[in-house]
Amino acid sequence: MHKFVVFAAGVVFAAVPAFSQSAAQTPAAAAQAAPSHVATVKPAAPVSTPESRSAAALALSHEPTYDEGTGQRIKDAALSYSDIAVRGGWPTIPADAKFAIGVAGPDDDLLRRRLIVSEDLAADKTSGPFDETVAEAIKHFQVRHGMAATGTVTPRTLAALNIPVQKRIRQLEASLERLENTNFQFGQRYVVVNLPAAFAEAVENDTVVRRYRVIVGKTEKPSPTLTAEITSVNLNPTWTVPSSIAKTEISAHMRKDPSYLSRMHMEVLDGHDHPIDAASVDWSGAHVPNFTVRQQNGAWNALGAVKIDMPNPYSVYMHDTNQRNLFSDDYRFDSHGCSRVDNVRDLAAWLLQEEMPKWNRAAIDAAIATGAREDIDLPKKVPVAWIYLTAWMTRDQTIQFRNDIYDQDEQLLEATAEEAAFFNQAANHPLTAHLAR
Repeated sequence: MHKFVVFAAGVVFAAVPAFSQSAAQTPAAAAQAAPSHVATVKPAAPVSTPESRSAAALALSHEPTYDEGTGQRIKDAALSYSDIAVRGGWPTIPADAKFAIGVAGPDDDLLRRRLIVSEDLAADKTSGPFDETVAEAIKHFQVRHGMAATGTVTPRTLAALNIPVQKRIRQLEASLERLENTNFQFGQRYVVVNLPAAFAEAVENDTVVRRYRVIVGKTEKPSPTLTAEITSVNLNPTWTVPSSIAKTEISAHMRKDPSYLSRMHMEVLDGHDHPIDAASVDWSGAHVPNFTVRQQNGAWNALGAVKIDMPNPYSVYMHDTNQRNLFSDDYRFDSHGCSRVDNVRDLAAWLLQEEMPKWNRAAIDAAIATGAREDIDLPKKVPVAWIYLTAWMTRDQTIQFRNDIYDQDEQLLEATAEEAAFFNQAANHPLTAHLAR
C-alpha cells in the first residue's frame, strides 16, 4: 500500500507582535484613535513569473514521473487499488455536500472515510467536523490529482473524489499498457513530458532537478507520444509554418485581411527559399500549399526566443512562446502539437550545462538580447520522451492521477480487449491456431 504523505500548506504568515493586557485598546478607543480617512489595504497577490512557477512545481516533489521502475510501481498501485475494490471501494460524496472549517455538517464523517480509504487521511481520523487536518488531507488529494492545493472541496475536487475505484484501476492498466510499448533509453540526464499532466521534467541522476509547466496539443490536435534525442538549442529562431496551418489558418486570415502576413512579420517563400509576392498566392485553402510561410524572429514570433530541436517523425519540438501568460492557466492544452515550455531559458541552460560558462543562463539571455539567431549543438545528445500517463506511482509511493484529456485510455483498453478476444477465438480454430502460438 502507498504511504500517507501530507504536504505543507506552503503559506507564510507575517509575525504579529503580542500585546500586553495593559497595552491593548478597547474597540471604542481603537475606533477613536484610527484616522477616518485610512482605507484598509489588501495585500497584493504574489506576481506569477516563469521562475516562481517552475520553483513551485519542483517543490511539490523531486520524484520522477518516468524512470526505469515506473512500470513495476504502476503494477503495485493497480494491485493496491484492486484490493480497495474488493473491499467495496470508497463512498460517494453527495453532490450537494458542503464543507467548511469549524462548521459541522452531515457529510463530514463520510468525507473522512473517503479520504482514509485512499490514504490521504490518517486511519485514526474517522470522525469530527471539517477541520485543518481534513483540509490538509484535501490538499494532499488535490496535489495527487494535479489540482491547486486549496484545501477546499471545490466542484472539481468533489468530482475527482467521486470517480469510482474501478475507473482508477483502468487508468493504471492503460498507463501500464502504453508504457510497456515504449522503448526509451534512459540516460544519466533526460527530459520527460507527461502530456496529461502538462508538465516537463529534467531528470539527473534519478532525481527531478527542473520541472516546468508546458502547453501541449489541443484535444482535436493532440501531441504525439514519442522518444527522441535533443540535439540542439536555437536562440531567436524563425518559425516555418507547417503546411497544414498555412492551408487552413493562414489562408483564412489572408482572405479576410491581405495585410495579415506583413503585420505578423511573415514572408512567403518558393521551393528554393526565394521570397514571392503574397498577392500571387492562391489563398483559397482548397489546395496543398506549394509555398512556405516563414515568420521572422523577434518578439512577435510564435516560437518565442528559444527552440529545442529533437528530430522525430512528427516534426514536433519544444519551444518558448510569445503568449507566456497562458502558463498561469491550469488547463494547458492549446497548441498544434508542439510543447511550449514555461521558463524555457532555464531548461536551455540545463541542457547546455556541459558548455558552461560559455552558455550559462546569463550568456543565453545576452545572446537573445542581440536579436541574432544562434544555433547551439549539444556536445552530448539528451534523451527525451513524451509519454501519456494518466496514472502512475512515484518512488515515495504517492499514486498520481490526471484527466484522460485525449480520451486514449478507454480506446486502448477496448483495442486490447478486442485483440485478446481475437486470439482467444483463433486458438480454437484449426485454420488460425498458429496465430495464437
